[in-house]
Amino acid sequence: MTLDTLVMQIFSGFSLFSVLVLMALGLTIVFGLMGVINMAHGELMAMGSYMTYVTSVVFQRYFPEFMGWYFIIGIGVAFVVTFAFGFLLERCFIRFMYNRPLDTLLATWGLSLVLQQLFRQVFGPKEVSVPTVQWLQGAWKVSEGLELPLNRIFIIGLTFVIAAAVFLFLYRSRWGLRIRAVTQNRAMAGAAGINTARVDSVTFALGCGLAGIAGSSFTMLASTGPVSGQQYLVDTFIVVVFGGVESMLGTFLSAFAIGQTQISLEYLTTGSMAKAITLLVVIVLLFLRPNGLFATKVRR
Repeated sequence: MTLDTLVMQIFSGFSLFSVLVLMALGLTIVFGLMGVINMAHGELMAMGSYMTYVTSVVFQRYFPEFMGWYFIIGIGVAFVVTFAFGFLLERCFIRFMYNRPLDTLLATWGLSLVLQQLFRQVFGPKEVSVPTVQWLQGAWKVSEGLELPLNRIFIIGLTFVIAAAVFLFLYRSRWGLRIRAVTQNRAMAGAAGINTARVDSVTFALGCGLAGIAGSSFTMLASTGPVSGQQYLVDTFIVVVFGGVESMLGTFLSAFAIGQTQISLEYLTTGSMAKAITLLVVIVLLFLRPNGLFATKVRR
């Protein structure tokens, strides 16, 4: 393996890492902090992808002179739509199933099937794709044999920006303080005057919104179909559990390790074999550390 090939493999691992991190950050909030097993998290990613696709179609038809901005607008639209959907979902559905993990798992799995069928009815069974904006076309030529696509560089950079924003929101803002207070000791938080029901809704909606951003980013890497989100759901749960369900740092490092391992194994074997080996390694490590690499103790 040449140096250029090695760098390209690492870069490809970062591309997978970016999608896994954005998905896993939302799942860390929903599953890690709230304890909700959301099997429809992948469909929320697909929803974000489709919202970006709709934005591109609207700009192509009505604002072609502003097509260079559609992707930035699409990221915002994807977040707002999935955030609003998550807020309503928590208010009308999820809040009645807290502390009932099996019921929540089955209900959200059923919701995922409904959303998949809805996507098929609205957008069709075939995959859709979005055009790459002009300023993300081309590649950065590092050397004669190594070129890094600009769209992937942008997505990797966006991932770090979003991760930093989520960290600042959770650990440096009033809402973040409320969220952590409710997840650590709900009764005490309620006694202190915090509206725990509203915090639950915002927390769940934030996790859904991050899945929407992951879906929007995904459109720059591949086309979107009704089951695109499901393809990443298992990997995302593995990332969250392996890193420690309540640890953002663990999620970040776990996504990096799994992304790099899987891409490296795909180079040496096949895609399905790479997934199988990665899963086997994670199972062995979880046997040694059942609570993940960076488990934290939280009062309930």
